[in-house]
Amino acid sequence: MKKERSICILLLLFAWTFGAFAQESRKIEYESDRTIKNEEKYPGAFILSKVQNQVHFTHEGIEVWCDQAIHYAEENFFKAYGNVRMEQGDTITMSSRYAEYNGTTQFAFASGNVHMRNPQSSLRTDTLFFDRTKQQAYYRSGGTVQDTASVLKSRIGRYFLEEEKYSFSSEVVLTNPEYVLKSSQLDFYSDTGHAYMYGPSTITSDASVIYAERGFYDTRGDNGYFVKNSRIDYDNRILEGDSLYFNRSRNFASATNNIKVTDTINKSIIRGHYAEVFRDKDSVFITRKAVAVALQEKDSVYIHSDTLMVTGKPENRVIRGFYDVRMFKSNMSGKSDSIHVRQSTGLTQMLGNPVIWSGENQLTGDTIHLLNNPETEKLDSLKVFDNAFMIQQDSIGGFNQIKGKEMYGLFEDNELYEVNLIKNTETLYYMRNDPGELIGINKTLSSSIKVLLEDRKVQDIFYLKQVDGTLYPEEDLPPNARQLKGFIWRGDEKLNRMEDLFAGEEPYEPLKIKGIPLPVDEEDFFEERDEDDLLLNERSRLRPEDLKERATDTITPVATDSLRGILQTRDTISPAGDTIPQEFRELRDTLQNVPVQDTLQGTRREERQQKERQ
Repeated sequence: MKKERSICILLLLFAWTFGAFAQESRKIEYESDRTIKNEEKYPGAFILSKVQNQVHFTHEGIEVWCDQAIHYAEENFFKAYGNVRMEQGDTITMSSRYAEYNGTTQFAFASGNVHMRNPQSSLRTDTLFFDRTKQQAYYRSGGTVQDTASVLKSRIGRYFLEEEKYSFSSEVVLTNPEYVLKSSQLDFYSDTGHAYMYGPSTITSDASVIYAERGFYDTRGDNGYFVKNSRIDYDNRILEGDSLYFNRSRNFASATNNIKVTDTINKSIIRGHYAEVFRDKDSVFITRKAVAVALQEKDSVYIHSDTLMVTGKPENRVIRGFYDVRMFKSNMSGKSDSIHVRQSTGLTQMLGNPVIWSGENQLTGDTIHLLNNPETEKLDSLKVFDNAFMIQQDSIGGFNQIKGKEMYGLFEDNELYEVNLIKNTETLYYMRNDPGELIGINKTLSSSIKVLLEDRKVQDIFYLKQVDGTLYPEEDLPPNARQLKGFIWRGDEKLNRMEDLFAGEEPYEPLKIKGIPLPVDEEDFFEERDEDDLLLNERSRLRPEDLKERATDTITPVATDSLRGILQTRDTISPAGDTIPQEFRELRDTLQNVPVQDTLQGTRREERQQKERQ
């Protein structure tokens, strides 16, 4: 029992001794060439001044140098004047014209040409608050951060030392030799150069303008990732999507989910769910439900395929579609394995098993060309090469058929009105009288054929040269003889509306996009504190109302030219100016009126060492 009681007493003594030592270790230590006491003006304070060496304070890992200081030892507080330099370890250095430090709360304030530096960046501002307990600095009077690659400016900013993060708000501008970034809110990590944008933001360069309401940008690697209403504007092209990736050095951008690429010169739009843009090559690659829309005044043309590519300068754009191409406009639709559209000439080439439907007419062949007038944006003509076939379903279920080696069609007001077939032409046609009664089935051979249409229906057929035809009664022509060689009916594939562009395809499941988290909701820099635990010392030039979050600062910085020189050594103190604060004039007068021989030589550190020796 006695042994246990002895252990408890030892522990209590140790705790009391350690607490007393810890309390003593929190006291600010200093070194000064001159130490003056003036109880009348500065009760309870020492006035410290430089002669050859600057005044030097140390306190729990922080060191401060200045030309003059007012030190309240009992209150563990000092004010520093002139060429102030503050260092915390080997990571943070801060210089200013004025600073004050509360050793009890480890809270510092600096003003007048404040310059804070770390190994990767530096901050300049008029006034700065520094909470060593939180390891955070804060300004609201406008600040400039110089990074290895960029310069950042904002009206309000906060620096988190442990994370090496600047958090800017209100009028943020990041300037790089290649671009200017503006944002309503931005987090910047000085060790990596990474910037996170929150709220409306733009990145403007000679070649592009990026807009996003949430995004990430690597200022040193010159690449970024953007989400939420993001878009990239080039000279003649706009890229939009749920998420965008951008690489400036490669002049490359990609987009994912709900993509829209707008050609502002050629009035065309491409949509899909994945796109790549190569600016130097002036090319766009897009897939996943890709569809191109050629905007025309009265009737736009839609082209859908597995993959679409757009290449070439604006005056010579080329659209290419690959794999299961589908085309639709109000009076025409078509399909092919691939498609090639040259916008400058208006030529559209449908390659690989192509088919076109115009009204009730089906046109097929090995290759189909459509020629559009670039100026009027109207269809002009079509050409079908090799195995040209035109089929129209008859009312009783049979098929009117016209075939030849090649076919040429003419359009008027985007309507097919004439078709000409040449070389080894054949027809199989259901002949009817005016009431619509079937007369017979006509099979004819000729060297060429002209077909006239009205309202997309065959009105007349003209056989030219070497005509050889027979009109068969319906019962005399067996069903297996009612189709010309090479006949293929694809009416069930016809696109009757725009939605048919995607008929038969599996629904697309958009990729899950890795978003950018919202900024951390940090507590206020000036958090509420108990009355007996205030950040400020009553001797501070700040008032409690100064320690409130607000949009602008009202604290007058000590960075005016009229103060230059008053905070130097006694022999170089300049005359007082009318704009010099009263406190500084009093300090100057005190230093001027006290002879050097009457000052108290030595340092607090020396006094402590003498006591220890005694």
